[in-house]
Amino acid sequence: MSQVLENSAVRPPLGRRVAARAAVGAARLIARLPPRRIRAVLHLLRRGAKPAEYADALRARQEVTAISTLCAGRYCLQRSLATALLCRLGGSWPTWCSGVRTSPFAAHAWVEAEGRCVGEPEDTTTYRALIRVPARSAAATPVCPR
Repeated sequence: MSQVLENSAVRPPLGRRVAARAAVGAARLIARLPPRRIRAVLHLLRRGAKPAEYADALRARQEVTAISTLCAGRYCLQRSLATALLCRLGGSWPTWCSGVRTSPFAAHAWVEAEGRCVGEPEDTTTYRALIRVPARSAAATPVCPR
């Protein structure tokens, strides 16, 4: 039941829709970069941001999925980037992660806040994070997938 509430898309107010659209557009461009460049860009963007609270990161994810059908679907890289960017526009930064699992092989990108995966299905814990971009003051140790 809580998973349904966490993933429900709510139509944000006009100002937040504009910010969400900007985040989705920027995420689309960043997602085309090679992984090392994505990491470098995110390291620059996180500067000066406080760690995101779970509620703020969840609201950002819901707003991104409400305005973008691609982000609401299977495009986890663009969705996770847009969520992180929208949080950054609000002055905070979630931990952005990208990882893989081996059986069956799959890659996934997600965000974490307050030690939890934000709006992700239960099987996200089966992924091993290969790239993590936490807020500067956040711990660099893995918190969601083990």
